[in-house]
Parts: sequence; structure tokens; C-alpha cells
Amino acid sequence: MKVVDHIKKAEGKTLFSFEILPPLKGQNIQSIFDHIDPLMEFQPPFIDVTYHREEYVYKELLNGLLQKKVVRKRPGTVGICAAIQNKYQVDAVPHILCGGFTKEDTENFLIDLDFLGIDNVLALRGDAVKNETYFSAEKEGHSYAKGLVEQIVGLNKGEYLDEELLNKSKTNFCIGVAGYPEKHMEAPSLDQDVLRLKEKVDAGACYVVTQMFFDNKKYFQFVEKCRNAGITVPIIPGLKPLATKRQLSVLPHRFHVDLPDALILEVLKCKSKDEVRQVGVEWCIQQSKELIANGVPFLHYYSMGKSDNIEKIARSLF
Repeated sequence: MKVVDHIKKAEGKTLFSFEILPPLKGQNIQSIFDHIDPLMEFQPPFIDVTYHREEYVYKELLNGLLQKKVVRKRPGTVGICAAIQNKYQVDAVPHILCGGFTKEDTENFLIDLDFLGIDNVLALRGDAVKNETYFSAEKEGHSYAKGLVEQIVGLNKGEYLDEELLNKSKTNFCIGVAGYPEKHMEAPSLDQDVLRLKEKVDAGACYVVTQMFFDNKKYFQFVEKCRNAGITVPIIPGLKPLATKRQLSVLPHRFHVDLPDALILEVLKCKSKDEVRQVGVEWCIQQSKELIANGVPFLHYYSMGKSDNIEKIARSLF
């Protein structure tokens, strides 16, 4: 079922969903199942599966020359999505990126998903690889998520890159895109970022999932800006419980989000990792309760590979 159909079927009830990371290369899928199993009692209609593009490093050879080596640390998004739908009978939502994909790669990726009966995708530009300052698209790829959305919409209409194909079938993807309550790091302003989001929605995106935030006012203000700009699709809040003191600096640096002073002070008081994790859980529960009271369609949690804190949060809410 499509994400937007899950929302309609819920008739105003807030639903639970979460995002998982593929295991590191060399690990098996049991680590994913061990992570998902404790969360299934809360009946998530869908589970997001991230995609990690190939990166490369340069290794110095004995002769002093540098050899470029491709590194792919987290393969398996398509296979994991198929396994999730088969094992749990819930919808899997794979991320699909501009970065690392040509348009032909994108088309083939979507065809594979369609063959597997996967009806939802989250279309993202993706970040720059570690050795790049700014994002760089593939030579025959998309530079922005809007172009990716347009290609998926085209495939839904039966428009393939090879126009001479005969008996072309149409896909039926529901397309999600990302929104940033505190603006994308590269956007000159939040208003301009909302205009870029509207372009993605106008191109055919069916719903929005937000970047993590720790102050609900940022989400409510963002939704208001989106509605004033003419964006009418569902806007799903993305939440992440704080788990370590180190994240006080890592999350603002990596994700460009602000942390409320009240949360920071509570974390700084903690004397153990368990105390920090509990503060993060309690803060996220209070965020969640307020969002539910305001009728959000889903609460979407970024698990980052561990489910114990998400389980505690879900148990108090669902």
C-alpha cells in the first residue's frame, strides 16, 4: 500500500514508522531482523531503508602512485526491502539518490523495485562524498531531487529512457521527498528552501518526511510556511532520540540542527551513558506527545541501527 493510502486509512490517527540502516558489508541480514523484531508490535505500516552510495579512497602503491579504490560499506537496500516485505508483510520504502546514479541506473533501480512489488520510494539528492566539498552529480545523472522525482513520475506514465521500447508498462510509485524545518545546509534561507520543496511537490512528490528536529516549534513553523507556499501534501515529522553526549556537537555539525538549551543542560548533568540515553528518550516522548496532539499523520523515527530507545518511546505512545 502507498504511504499516502496508509494515512487516509488511518482517518486522523497518528501512525508509527521508522528508518533503518543496511548492515555494514560482510554482515548478514539477521542484524536487521534483530533490530526490527522488537518494534513490530507497534504495527508500523512502513519501514524506510536508507541507501549508501559508493565512496572511494586513494591508496598509495609501492611505486608512489595513487590507486583509486571504490568502497561500498552498506550495500543491500533493494534486497533488504524485499526481505522486509516478505518477512513482516509491511511496506518497505527504499531511499533512492541522485548521487552515484546515472539516469539509466535510476531507471534500472526502479524497475527492480517494481518487479518486487515495492510501491514507495523516498527520492533524495544525497550528500557529497567525504572527499568532496560540494555535491557532484554523475555525468548522466540528476543534480537535484526534483529531476529524480520527474523521472519517477515519467516512469509511472510509462516513459522510459529508450523511447523505442514496445509494450511499455507503467510503474505505480508513491514518491516521498525530504523537508528541512531548519533549512537545508546549502539553502540561502528557509523561505528559499521551502520554494525548492514546493518544486519537488509540484513535480509529483506525494508526501514529505522532515529532517530530525528537537524543538517542535521549528516543525510547526515549517509546516505553516509550507502551507502558505501552497504545499498541501502530508508532512511527516522525523524524530531522533539523543543518545550520547558527543551528539551535542556531532548532530549540529553533521545535520545542521539546533538543540534546545533545556535538553543540552539535562544531558550535561548526566554522569553515565545510560542516563544520557534516558534523557533522550524522555525528551523524544514529550516531543511525540505534542505532535500527536496536533494531529501529525506519522511519527517517523531515525533509529540509526539501534532499536532499544525507539522501543521505549513507542511503548509509551502506541
